[in-house]
Amino acid sequence: MQLTYKFRLRDTCDSELTRQARAVNFVWNYCNETQQKAVNRKRKWLTWHDLQKLTAGSSKELDIHAHTIQQVCQVYDRSRTAKKKAWLRWRVSNPKSPKCSLGWVPFNKGHVALRNGAFVFRGKAYRAWVSRELKEGQTFGAGSFSQDSRGHWYINLPVEVPSLASAGSDPIGIDLGLKDLATISTGEKIAHPRWYRKMASRIAAAQRAKKKNQVRQLHAKVKAQRNDHLHKVSTRLVQSHGAIFVGNVNASGLAKTSMAKSVLDAGWSAFRNQLEYKAIRHRVVFREVNEAYSTQTCSQCASIEGPKGVAGLGIRQWWCSCGVEHDRDTNAAKNIARRGLASLEVGASA
Repeated sequence: MQLTYKFRLRDTCDSELTRQARAVNFVWNYCNETQQKAVNRKRKWLTWHDLQKLTAGSSKELDIHAHTIQQVCQVYDRSRTAKKKAWLRWRVSNPKSPKCSLGWVPFNKGHVALRNGAFVFRGKAYRAWVSRELKEGQTFGAGSFSQDSRGHWYINLPVEVPSLASAGSDPIGIDLGLKDLATISTGEKIAHPRWYRKMASRIAAAQRAKKKNQVRQLHAKVKAQRNDHLHKVSTRLVQSHGAIFVGNVNASGLAKTSMAKSVLDAGWSAFRNQLEYKAIRHRVVFREVNEAYSTQTCSQCASIEGPKGVAGLGIRQWWCSCGVEHDRDTNAAKNIARRGLASLEVGASA
């Protein structure tokens, strides 16, 4: 399978990458403006093939690789199609603007190679902190250079990696939550560290003092702590179980409610994504399961008798008429596991 490795470049503020990023923004905005004109004139929407024809020959004038321009056209078309919008946001190159876009320079397959411990692109060597074993002279698939809010540059490299075998075989269901990050059908509860909540007072103080760089650093630290925790948890679960079923809670929808900070701090979407691609590599079954009524349904007799509505959210333990006492979250995780196994049986018989 293919994984994308992300390595931070040693040269934090690379002027050449910054210049190419401005050129990429110019191409993106040209595609956006051309698409906008086509829509306003009620003409056929442009595909990435059309955009590539319109931008052909501009690489010499912009001094960026032709394949970079082609990648920009393809990503623009995919993004517009995925978001179902006539046109997208403009990419701003002015660093003084609050809407300034982070740097991004895509490249095509075979245009970056590892030579003498550095990644060579367009004749220039970029040294990075490499935390993976790579072969000298190795070429990589279509990836990109990207910049974070602190101005640090990274290289994103697709690499073919061998599949691994999971050591576990037992299936589990996972109920995602806010009090606990996740509850496993085995009864285990994974703590929710609440990294952002712990850092909120320091972030607020830095914002009041108008220390923008410090605010960026604190947000980056929170993100790194969250990702590290999620990676450790997801790796352990994938290595210990043969099938993983997760409730399909609508994270993006809840992020628009009063629970937005807690939902974003939990990182549900990132956690599910990590479980999914790690499950593929370890040859573990992974599925998202409909979690409707999973907290109200008894995992023993399947009767719907659990606490309902907003008033029932505070009830964490309840008794079923069949005589079984349930922990609300563990019961939901068991129902998710049962539904996941049922879906596998249906798929096998189909």
